[in-house]
Amino acid sequence: MRYVKRSIIKLNYKTNKYIKELIYPISKNGKNIHSLKNIHLGKRCFIIGNGPSLIAEDLDKLKNEVTFAFNRIYYIFDKTDWRPTYYCSEDDKTIFKSKEEINKLKIENKFFPVNFPWDYNIHFNNANYYIFKFGDRNVEPKFSEDIVKCIYWGNTVAYTAIQLAVYMGIKEIYLLGVDHNFSRMINDKGEIVIDESAKDYFIEKYNTDKEDLYIPDIEVSTRAFIAAKKYADNHNLKIYNATRGGKLEVFERRDFDQIIC
Repeated sequence: MRYVKRSIIKLNYKTNKYIKELIYPISKNGKNIHSLKNIHLGKRCFIIGNGPSLIAEDLDKLKNEVTFAFNRIYYIFDKTDWRPTYYCSEDDKTIFKSKEEINKLKIENKFFPVNFPWDYNIHFNNANYYIFKFGDRNVEPKFSEDIVKCIYWGNTVAYTAIQLAVYMGIKEIYLLGVDHNFSRMINDKGEIVIDESAKDYFIEKYNTDKEDLYIPDIEVSTRAFIAAKKYADNHNLKIYNATRGGKLEVFERRDFDQIIC
């Protein structure tokens, strides 16, 4: 009898989640996401990673640009008046540990997977919630052409931002501060790779709790960036890497100082 009850509860959860996803497009969240279609048609944007190459002086130059930033980017706010146009976070461990700081951010548009309000009853100010779809981590992820239906996971929030930007009509995307290298990483074999020469983020206190966070899987993230490049190449879009150094070589490099002059 106890097993039957557990099965019913599990079935109800899956059924309720399916119903929620079914009605999502006509929900407030779905309509908010839909309203972003082609909102920046033909423009360019900058996707800001939190790598050690990121400096406040570069961000100062992006005040009039469309920008996406992530997670604990707020640790650099005391050094610049720049603030991102859009903020994204989807790493559950980071969100659980930083939800108060994230909620206080005075950013007009924030993006999170919809399972945070649905499953954890976590809500944020100025939030847009999207359906997050996971795939096989060993193959290139799909690329969403309609983020009202879903955004595909790529093991890096930068991949989410690329899908958002394309839906918004952006035609030229520049990555900045996406160093794509960490002091501790995990590979496809499940092995932990140590690079003692690598610095993780733009400030040391960013991940003083890294023992409690996920270990970055660079090979999975690389496949996501490859998927983004393939989509861009087939749809007359441009994605460039304007990061100062780093190890991401999927995209053509561009000199940030030549872009912003």
